[in-house]
Parts: sequence; C-alpha cells; structure tokens
Amino acid sequence: MRAPRLPLLAAILLAICAAGSPARADVALNNMFGDHMVLQQGIKNRVWGKADPGEEVTVTIAGQSHATKGSPDGRFEVFLDPLLTYGGPHVLTVKGKNTVTFHDVLVGEVWVCAGQSNMQWSVNASNDPDIERAAANFPQIRLISVPQVGTQEPQWNFDGRWQPCTPEAVGNFSAVGYFFGRQLHQTLGVPVGLINNAWGGSAAEAWVRRDKLAADARFKPLLERWEKMEADYPAQKAAYDKAMVEWKAAAEKAKAEGKPAPGQPGNPDGNMTGNHRPANIHSGVLTPSIGYGIKGAIWYQGESNAGRAYQYRALFPLMIQSWRDEWGLGDFPFYWVQLADFKNEQPQPAESDWAELREAQTMTMKALPQTGEAVIIDIGEGKDIHPKNKQDVAKRLARWALAETYRVPGIACRSPLYKAMEKQGAKIVLAFDHVDGGWRPFDVPEPIGFTIAGADRKFVPAKGAILPDGRIEVSAEGVADPVAVRYAWADNPRCNMFSGVGLPLTPFRTDDFEGVTANAH
Repeated sequence: MRAPRLPLLAAILLAICAAGSPARADVALNNMFGDHMVLQQGIKNRVWGKADPGEEVTVTIAGQSHATKGSPDGRFEVFLDPLLTYGGPHVLTVKGKNTVTFHDVLVGEVWVCAGQSNMQWSVNASNDPDIERAAANFPQIRLISVPQVGTQEPQWNFDGRWQPCTPEAVGNFSAVGYFFGRQLHQTLGVPVGLINNAWGGSAAEAWVRRDKLAADARFKPLLERWEKMEADYPAQKAAYDKAMVEWKAAAEKAKAEGKPAPGQPGNPDGNMTGNHRPANIHSGVLTPSIGYGIKGAIWYQGESNAGRAYQYRALFPLMIQSWRDEWGLGDFPFYWVQLADFKNEQPQPAESDWAELREAQTMTMKALPQTGEAVIIDIGEGKDIHPKNKQDVAKRLARWALAETYRVPGIACRSPLYKAMEKQGAKIVLAFDHVDGGWRPFDVPEPIGFTIAGADRKFVPAKGAILPDGRIEVSAEGVADPVAVRYAWADNPRCNMFSGVGLPLTPFRTDDFEGVTANAH
C-alpha cells in the first residue's frame, strides 16, 4: 500500500490535534469598548469581555497594567485604577492570545440617556434641526446607541459603536441626550460620553429584572397578567399562523377581483418581544452596558405608565434602585423629566391620570437620594405627545447635574415645591420651598392654575394672591370651609407660576383623596 502524500498526512495530523484540544477563541470585548469611547473620570472603570478559561489577559492604559485569567465560563474582567486627568487621547490595549487595541480613548463624564420616545426623539425631529446639526462639531462629545432588542434572555453584547459628535452623527441621536451632554461639555470644559438606550413607548416594568419585580408583592397582579399571556402565547401563535394562511388566500382572491384586501391578523409575537413585557428591555438593551463606568443617568418616561400612576409610586423607585445595585457605583445621580402638558387644554378642576403620574414622579425625589426632577409643565404641546422643544428640557436636566452633581456655583435647579398649608377661615395659605428669586407669574400678575375644595371634595377654580412673604393665598366664592388645594392638576392645565429663575412650580395637591388610577395594576 502506497504511503499517503505529505499534504494529506499533514491534514490528518492537524485534524487529530484539533479533536484532542479545545478550539482557541480570540479575546473579545463588549462593544461598550471601542475606538472613541469615553471612560468615566475618577472611578475604577470595569473592563470586561470573553477569553478562554485560564487564558492570561492583560489590560493596559495610561501607564497602568492589570492582569487576570479567563474564568471557567470563558469571561474576564479587570478594574482600572481611577483615571484622574480629563482628556486624552489614550490607547487601551487588551492582550491575550491575541491583542485588541482601542484608539482615541478619552477620560470624561459619561451619562446614560434612557426612557421612552421623548428621550429617543432625535435631533432631526426637534426644534431647529438644521442649525443644531450645523453647529454639532464637538470632537470631545462621544455618542453611542444601543439597539432595541426585547427578550427575556440577558444579552452579553449589542450592535453599536462610539462616534465623535459631528453634524453627520448627531442627527439621529437622542435630542435630550445630546443637548444635555452639550451643556455639560460647554460648562465644565471636559469630554462627555452619552449612552442612548431609549425605546419609544416602553413601560417602566420592561426596564427591571423579572426577579426584582417578583420579589415585591405589589407587582403580583402585573406579573400574573403577563404569565397568563405567556402561557397563552403558543396557542395564539398557532392560531395566528393558521389565520395568516387563510388571510393570504383571501388577499390574493380580493386582488384578483379588484377588491380591497381584508385586514391582516394581529401577530402575538409583539407582546413577547416588545417593550412592555417585564424585563424585556433590561435583558435586551440594558444588560450589555451595565457595569460600564458612568457618572449618572437621565430619564424621560412615564407616558406608558400613566394609567397605572399609583403603581408607579413603587415601580419607579424600584427601577432606579435596582439599576444602582447592579451597576455597583453607589447612589449615582438619577435625574428625570416630569411629564409635560398634553392633550386638550382643560378647564380645571379635572381628574387626570397624567397628573397622578407626575405626582408619583415627584414623590420619588423623597424616596431616593441623589435624584431630581425637571418640571416641564409649560413646554409641552397639546396636539403632540412629542413636544419638539427638547433644548429647554435638556437645560433643565443639565441644571440638576451642574448644580447637584458638579457643584457649579450660582446655578438653580429645583422647581418650586409645595411645602405646607395653613387654613385661615375661608382661605388656605400655601408655603413653598425653592422659590429662587421670588415668584414671577407668566403673562399676567395673578396666579393661575389653582383649585380648591371643601369637605364635599368638589374642586372649583380658585383665586390666588401672592403674599409679601412668598406664600400664596387661595380662596373661592362658595367654599366657606376649604380642606384642600390643587395646582396644575390636569392632563394639560392652564397654569402660570414660575420662580424668578424661570423654573415652573411643580404640580401638586394638598389632599390624598383616592385617585383615578388607585386600583389599576
């Protein structure tokens, strides 16, 4: 028998060797790491990725080096020593069996920009997009967006990359995120990194881990509803598939006869992969970035939860605290936008789920430290749930960060906030905190937007008067024995109270009467 030719013999030997040893995998990093990224100044930044079990991995940047080995499940992580000097550029190198190098790495301030459509809303769709794009030459502002993936399976990575801020890059980025980051950059003079992971229409429960929700009995009805939907899904999917076959045949027949096609059946997949299912966004969008070094988060969401505003009182703080626990950076700053005025302007008094959601948002400031609320009851649009004035929204968020996080002197950030009431005969006198610069009612000198009620709990429009000490006196004809006052308590209220620095009075009520969403779960 003739001996095998050498090339064939070599191939056989290689195959034997490959079968007897595990395949080598290159070191790979999560896409939060890449050219043009921003590392958070002053903290131990976590660097993580995948490597073979036992593989030696070394991470170097700015004169420091850290070594580790791949874990049994094929992962690695190191923590960099705090980078104290802003700027760069630096080179980050990760070396294992292969070497990965990232260039143009800056050290700056990194913020997460999350929420639903009003945070997702792009620069292109906001006020003055042509001017804003033309001016967006900020090489030290860096942008990255996380795609919308709804799943119950925690994702390790995502399809995205960092980009320097240019007129070409900024158009499709979050307008609130960009304008917020631009204000920080221009005020502080440091690099800024912005992580946009907003998803239009999303519900807050989709941003929270399933086990966190299950551990709190207040969310049992919510989870039971979803568990039933999940159990019913296979049968619904089978029925949908059958209905689609019938629909296609009917559509072809209608087309041949020159008739309109029948309505297409609804696909139940949307519920399973969508942005309302508990934990879907947390697993698919948030998980890949959790652990990346950040300074804080800004949030614009609530519209999708307005029908369950009382539930939001517990859900929103739970979401914030769970993020903080998972990121492992302590009580990082978390600032949000209160719901704007929307829908038809209403003569007050009025019951309103949006007013109750605003109240739940305000209550969260007392529930958790390092939180703040940007009140925008004055810059919404009755006809559009997506008001285009995102510049002023971002400025009010930036006020919080500049004043509370970065301690820039002379910047006011807090909207006036109801403090206490005192009954004086047929009048109620209200006291407030944070009326910086005194009161400045808009358009007319008299306060507008107050209602008052007696023991019958029937609210009527009230007259207001600003007292010399800054308190506001409220009364109404026919209410001789008042018990409660409300302000801007409607979907789209007529109201005009601002502090001297231009921040609107936070909508409020002095009562705790049961609201329209009290039993909605």
